[in-house]
Amino acid sequence: MPEGVTDPNYKPLPGRLGNLTVTQQHALDKFRKELQDEEIFVPERMDDALLLRFLRARKFDVAKAKAMIVSFEQWRKDFGVDDLVKNFDFKEKAEVDKYYPQYYHKIDKDGRPVYVERLGKLDIPKLYAITTQERQLQRLVYEYEKNVNERLPACSKAVGHPVETSCTILDLQGVSISNFYRVKDYVMSAAAIGQDRYPESMGKFYIINAPWAFSTVWAFIKPWLDEVTVSKIDIIGSGYKDKLLAQIPPENLPKEFGGKCVCPGGCSLSDAGPWNTSS
Repeated sequence: MPEGVTDPNYKPLPGRLGNLTVTQQHALDKFRKELQDEEIFVPERMDDALLLRFLRARKFDVAKAKAMIVSFEQWRKDFGVDDLVKNFDFKEKAEVDKYYPQYYHKIDKDGRPVYVERLGKLDIPKLYAITTQERQLQRLVYEYEKNVNERLPACSKAVGHPVETSCTILDLQGVSISNFYRVKDYVMSAAAIGQDRYPESMGKFYIINAPWAFSTVWAFIKPWLDEVTVSKIDIIGSGYKDKLLAQIPPENLPKEFGGKCVCPGGCSLSDAGPWNTSS
């Protein structure tokens, strides 16, 4: 069982620490040793939970998981992730929030941080008057790193068992096909970063207020995603409230989605959650 578990009802899912088959344990040991022998292993970052995420993403095929993590390490260098974590300052956050709200907000019933993205509010001309696609991607990676290093550990401590994934709400109310195609490069890049660099980080994914034309967009996006990712996505129209409340406590769900939370200054800028001691 992983360290720090205080929840007496916690039962690890298959392929996680505390619930590995003999074959999976051997794969983990082999994976770790090969990374160490080839001097790829980074002790402060590559704990067993992270190695298992890459193994699960490649169905415990050690060679494929190793290729994935080698690519991940090279990408970290090329993207400048370590420097980004220390120095990135998204000064335009409050302005960007008006035209493309993307934010973490409290936790769901399984202790996962809730991530909200309101694609329907996207205003391309105004957004790119104050920021760039490059800075948007840098912000995305910065937030992924904050998730791994701060949010998930804080959530794990708060609920007494490991939390490794997020619960996402993608709101498409008011989205237009033309708007989507103008940001499809960003959306595809963002999806690739999530899937290839931070694997096994999606827990629940709700696409709400999906318009009738969304089937066209979904047909475009779906081939880019692996089958495990697709299986976690729940596409709902306007009748989403009960589904969201079944997963997220009403006091944690923003009022605009049928919950009871009204953060001072707005939920989208509060960064409220166990990771934020001022919230």
